[in-house]
Amino acid sequence: MVRTASTMSPLGSPAPNFSLLNVVDGQSVSLCDFAEAPALLVMFICNHCPYVKHVAPVLAQVCREYQAQGVAVVAINSNDVLGYPDDSPDLMVIEARERGYTFPYLFDQTQEVAQAFGAACTPDFFLYDRDRKLAYRGQLDSSRPRSDIPVTGEDLTAAVRAVLAGQPVAADQRASLGCNIKWKPGCEPEYFHPAGVS
Repeated sequence: MVRTASTMSPLGSPAPNFSLLNVVDGQSVSLCDFAEAPALLVMFICNHCPYVKHVAPVLAQVCREYQAQGVAVVAINSNDVLGYPDDSPDLMVIEARERGYTFPYLFDQTQEVAQAFGAACTPDFFLYDRDRKLAYRGQLDSSRPRSDIPVTGEDLTAAVRAVLAGQPVAADQRASLGCNIKWKPGCEPEYFHPAGVS
């Protein structure tokens, strides 16, 4: 495991196009499927990462709450499943059901979508406004495994509330921190720094 921080892509960047398989129902999910949603949350997660496991119950709850308000939510697993079989599509299905995920759980087999978004770690969050411009990127909240800080989702939820209200998101956005995305050998993007974050 390499502790890695979000790349913190430039705010205002357009949402990259994607079309990936939702392992839960076998349907293809694309960016254009959410054209009418007032906001789009794209999360890079996986099954085995301790950082994802730490926040998963609250994450599932937060996503249910905002999906009920019309927010489109997708999660993407871009890990190399040959090297990390715990993140295989079959186990993604089990993970989604056991966690009560109500959003599509997509498999990025080529890792091209993760690179298009500039995703670096799990979890990594990208929130887009109605015009699909990047309004927030960074952490769910300040809690980390083995910390005494409770998981609340406060950073992400504040950003979602602002987008839904048509208000600017606070400029003070803090990078998410987690396990590095498990890139296939030779597929590491230029922005990936194996030294990680101390």
